Amino acid sequence: MKKIELHLHLEGAAPPGFIRGLAAEKGVDLSGIFDARGHYAYSGFDHFLRVYEAATGVLETPRDYARLLAEVLERSAEEGVIYTELFVSPEFCGGGDLAAWRDYLAAMAEVAARMRGQGIDSRGLVTCIRHFGPDRARASARCAAETAGDWITGFGMGGAEAMGRATDFAWSFDCAREAGLGLTCHAGEWGGPDSIRQALSLGVSRLGHGVRAIDDPALIRDLAEAGTVLEVCPGSNIALGIWPDWPAHPIARLAEAGVKVTVSTDDPPFFHTSMRREYDRLAEAFGWGETEFRQINLWAAEAAFCDADTRARLRKEFS
Repeated sequence: MKKIELHLHLEGAAPPGFIRGLAAEKGVDLSGIFDARGHYAYSGFDHFLRVYEAATGVLETPRDYARLLAEVLERSAEEGVIYTELFVSPEFCGGGDLAAWRDYLAAMAEVAARMRGQGIDSRGLVTCIRHFGPDRARASARCAAETAGDWITGFGMGGAEAMGRATDFAWSFDCAREAGLGLTCHAGEWGGPDSIRQALSLGVSRLGHGVRAIDDPALIRDLAEAGTVLEVCPGSNIALGIWPDWPAHPIARLAEAGVKVTVSTDDPPFFHTSMRREYDRLAEAFGWGETEFRQINLWAAEAAFCDADTRARLRKEFS
């Protein structure tokens, strides 16, 4: 089945073998972030972030990111993904410096164009890092605004939800909106319904995760009426212990309540998942079949931060 994915962190999609190989090339010892089987090893969300940033640390040059993007897109294509949106951060691509970011972006955009010819389209969403604070987020927003268009079509925020309030980052979202970028924000993963309301006040059309809306019937109604799209990553939520298993996950209840949900993998090698596995587990847990998967992909096509021609092509794939 063809698939659209809207919530994929580029660095978080780096296969452990790719990172180990890159670390070996650079003479960096990262043995502490892998388990005996060679998988990423962490316990809890805070430790996950530290392991994530350690792995990201060996990605140092535009060429490193170009190689990573090619690897990630090839693996996505093998899972049946025909269009994907990837979160990328100027924080990791040049330390928030605009000139350096342009170099990284040029290298990634070249790979994206080549892979488009091989059947998988993609767009980049610039991401500020919440736990780095609002001031550093402004630098990322400026990078996004100055390079908006072509491959960069959106802006969002990831990182630790417990740090500050989403509204502290209003300037960055305003800057991105004025540049014509689509807006999304991680919320309602670890934070409760209030974290979702804060994100909505930033003017986003999508929410990264957003699944804690299930705790607030009034919020569910608001999301359904507004047509806000959730970038749901069930395997990630279960791997991190937010829900104990697939049958307990609220994605089906949210969809039944009229909320537009999509399915993504978040950081797939960290959570031992893939788009095919996500679909398989949803089919097993909720009896989803062609009708449900067609609908979530149509919602994803409508919510994608892409041009009109690309959206029409994606719609046609699922009509």
